[in-house]
Amino acid sequence: MIKSFAFTALLFISFSAFAQIDDTAVANFAKSFSEKNNVPIEEVNAILNKATYQADIIEKISKPAEGTMTWERYRKIFITDERINAGVEFWKENSETLAKVSAESGVPEHIILGIIGVETYFGRIKGSYKVLDALYTLSFGYPKRAKFFTSELEAYLILATEEKLDIETTKGSYAGAMGYSQFMPTSYRAYAKSFEDNGTRDLINSADDAIASVANYLKVHRWEKGEPVTSKATMTRKITKLNPQALKPKNKVSDYTAIGFKPAEKLNVEIPATMIILENENGEEHWFGMNNFYVITRYNHSPLYAMAVYQLAEAVKAKK
Repeated sequence: MIKSFAFTALLFISFSAFAQIDDTAVANFAKSFSEKNNVPIEEVNAILNKATYQADIIEKISKPAEGTMTWERYRKIFITDERINAGVEFWKENSETLAKVSAESGVPEHIILGIIGVETYFGRIKGSYKVLDALYTLSFGYPKRAKFFTSELEAYLILATEEKLDIETTKGSYAGAMGYSQFMPTSYRAYAKSFEDNGTRDLINSADDAIASVANYLKVHRWEKGEPVTSKATMTRKITKLNPQALKPKNKVSDYTAIGFKPAEKLNVEIPATMIILENENGEEHWFGMNNFYVITRYNHSPLYAMAVYQLAEAVKAKK
């Protein structure tokens, strides 16, 4: 009786996992990809048949930890002595590359480091999920964002051929982001650069290529050379609660100083700015956010993320 129950339970579990995948969507994707890219449908199906549904990926993407975090908690994850020291070491190891890329792109060396440091702890944590499994799971088992992830899956299949990636074993994040810089496949294809211009863009194993690619991403998204990123704001008088502001600057620094905010550093009052509001356990922090802060949020749309990048970058620069 116990054996029979166990066998029945196993069948149920297996069926439940299998049932999470939309087989019709898989078939439609295979057909569409085959026709658009002139690849035999048998080859496409052979690749998709090697993918495995990962239930824990659905759990993680459904409840991202960042969504419930205060800035204080979020900051403690990324701004640590250990990570700062790792950044200093990474800078020493890649100083020539960083200097050359920064000079060519206009993006400061420490900002490039800040991105890589937050994304992968300077290459130490690049992700443990097979990219094929992650994108397969999210494309056909997560209807809420199926359109986005099927486009990423399509890009990954093409990218694997272009960059000679092992399509079955390449690993990344639970969302399918890859390498030092955690580029999604579409971003990899659009923004990745080869530092040595040798025709290969290897973000997984080459720190040089990752550095060049992060800088290129920020440059393409209109990084302004020599302009400030952010400045902490203090109140010169009592200000009634400020409504959340758009990440993209729509006002000027002077608009905020006029109502009682003062920047920690001297800023050109005519430059575009927004007010970043960071929630803490015991109140709020306010920061002037300029265009370059907004550019960092094009990498990840969270103001918490952009602030962590900035503060880690500044901490590494100060200790270098």
